[in-house]
Amino acid sequence: MNPLIRPSRLAPGARVAVVAPSGPVPEERLQAGLDVLRGWDLDPVVAPHVLDRHGELAYLAGTDADRAADLQTAWCDPAVDAVLCARGGYGAQRLVDLLDWEAMRAAGPKVLVGFSDVTALHEAFANRLGLVTLHGPMAAGVDFIKNSRAQDHLRATLFEPESVRTIASTGSALIPGRARGVTLGGCLCLLAAEIGTPYARTSARGGLLCLEDVGEETYRLDRYLTQLLRAGLFDGVRGVLLGSWQECEPYERVRALLLDRLGGLGVPVVEEFGFGHGEGALTMPLGVSAELDAGAGTLTLDEPALR
Repeated sequence: MNPLIRPSRLAPGARVAVVAPSGPVPEERLQAGLDVLRGWDLDPVVAPHVLDRHGELAYLAGTDADRAADLQTAWCDPAVDAVLCARGGYGAQRLVDLLDWEAMRAAGPKVLVGFSDVTALHEAFANRLGLVTLHGPMAAGVDFIKNSRAQDHLRATLFEPESVRTIASTGSALIPGRARGVTLGGCLCLLAAEIGTPYARTSARGGLLCLEDVGEETYRLDRYLTQLLRAGLFDGVRGVLLGSWQECEPYERVRALLLDRLGGLGVPVVEEFGFGHGEGALTMPLGVSAELDAGAGTLTLDEPALR
């Protein structure tokens, strides 16, 4: 697995577009997030359909066509330096085949930020555009607007990425060791759902796989991991980073499952690394070469995430 193209870092005054590829966005949270971005001397612009609601499917922020148009228009706008997702939920998968990937490739590299359901977009941007993306807090997320640690780490990654080349967590080794590879991954259930779809990744060979999820019972986490194991995604993986398991069952149960399903891979596995749905989540660049030290709980990037 080779590292992907790194977009350029942001500078004061950069224009960032906020889009809603998945679930509906509460207006008050959006405004709070915009205030944070303006406080960073960014120029946030809100895509036309961010506050829409789908007429029949209440879990979607507007129609698929409108959400896809917002994302594509923002990405192809030469005045936009980064695209920030407003929130997750569900719906990003429905957009992937509606986007004009040739036009988006022609628009050149820029920054994409989001997590959770946005995992479907991280995978698509990696596989179709060959771009590094940022698995990080979203503009209208409670975890972003109310948590200075999450804000600070995202801001450093966007503006001064060399200052966070080593991502240090409070995590510990589930399976000790060190490994080198290219980062990939995201929300576990989305990665399992992507298997078998057009252009989906078939292997994490040579990679450092990042996994997290929210609100899932342990047997469902078992199902997702087993699906990925049976599909061969873990074949040749170099290491695994485990993030948060917010609103899942007590962690000792989740931990027993993770050890059961991942312990036989023969690679380093670090737990509670601090990315995902947990409070103060770290921003994880996807598509970069790095070294994992499971014992120290660190991920050291070969180069800053952004140029």
